[in-house]
Amino acid sequence: MKETTPAAMPPCFDRWCKRFDDIFSHQAQKREFRNYVGGLLGESERKNLSQMANNAVGVTYHRLHHFLTEAPWSAPEVNERRLQVMNKCSQTHISRGFTLILDDSGHRKSGNFTEGVGRQYIGEIGKTENGIVIVTTHLYDGSKSLPLDIELYQHASSLPEGKKDFEFKKKPELGLALIDRSLERGYRPGIVLIDAGYGNNTTFLLELEKRKLKYIGGIAKNRKVIIAPEGGAIEEKRLDNLAKSLPSQAFTPIPLNLENKKTVWVTAIEVELSRLEGKRTIAIVMNASTLDEASDIDYFITNVVGSIATPEWIVTTYSQRNWVEVFYREAKGWLGLKEYQVRDKRSLLRHFILVFCAYTFILWHTLTGGLRRRWANKPLNTFPEALEAFRTAMAFRFIEWLNHNRDVFLAYKASLGFVWA
Repeated sequence: MKETTPAAMPPCFDRWCKRFDDIFSHQAQKREFRNYVGGLLGESERKNLSQMANNAVGVTYHRLHHFLTEAPWSAPEVNERRLQVMNKCSQTHISRGFTLILDDSGHRKSGNFTEGVGRQYIGEIGKTENGIVIVTTHLYDGSKSLPLDIELYQHASSLPEGKKDFEFKKKPELGLALIDRSLERGYRPGIVLIDAGYGNNTTFLLELEKRKLKYIGGIAKNRKVIIAPEGGAIEEKRLDNLAKSLPSQAFTPIPLNLENKKTVWVTAIEVELSRLEGKRTIAIVMNASTLDEASDIDYFITNVVGSIATPEWIVTTYSQRNWVEVFYREAKGWLGLKEYQVRDKRSLLRHFILVFCAYTFILWHTLTGGLRRRWANKPLNTFPEALEAFRTAMAFRFIEWLNHNRDVFLAYKASLGFVWA
């Protein structure tokens, strides 16, 4: 059921929220932190301020709005505490050598009053539209998928001086700043995964190498590489032309166990590229055994040594990038990542961090087994299953509360203009 009340939240929720209490200077902030995160976890069809307030007995829109837009608290500090909570528990701590995924995601946003909004490519709809884009770093270590940091990409058209504005930063600049945050915490990834928007940027790759980070990145088909065939002269070729020159026997079939299982055909070649010293390994990945039959061809670059960077290793490692897509789908579909009623950058980032907190709450209780022991009689293998277990707990406790507070609920419904009788 969509109705709930803070008084009926399961005890595990308040215990987890208490870990953040010392960050907030006023009791009202502690209360609204619980109300906002609880609203994101609830069953409201929409996760904007109005809907969350209307569906919770004892929660008001104005208090939630003040907490999100005016109250003096630090979103970066809340995010640091969230990661510290994860890192303190043996079942949830940040493993060494994890995969760090850098990505960006957008969603439609009408009008031009929201900071950062502009006509730009929106991945979830596959075309250029008016919208908002965020840049995030994400962790995957084989047992958990966890968002790390987030920044709002401010489109040049949304800034007074466009690209000359001191606040304007390109996505690779934002991405490097987010990676640096992880490094400053002592979180050193075993590999960084990036798409072609970052992998095709040589300056970005050089910055990763300056930080002694290994990476696999997408790269454009028109990128030129230098090859030295055995017994032949050194030549420079575009990647798509290089792919055409290779025999079909050069490609190895490799099965991938993703959400939808598939087989890809891969070859890996050591090449040189301008501005990058030494050799790098390029992988060409097709969805068919021959170039003529392939409808999807991807190109990747890695600075991992050739003895490790085999075709199978490259595609299986890069396939872990799918976890950030799963996160975006879950955070947008279940937790309202793209649903907000604020326009300024600070409030937007606060909303995004609170969504991260809601996601991490479910992840923490899934990994530690609390939801499975108390509210499910089956394994909770996916985020939606774990969230449904927690919502079951919320519904059960709300009905118990309702049995003792019928007059309060009647008054709440009356305030909305309805008769509960």
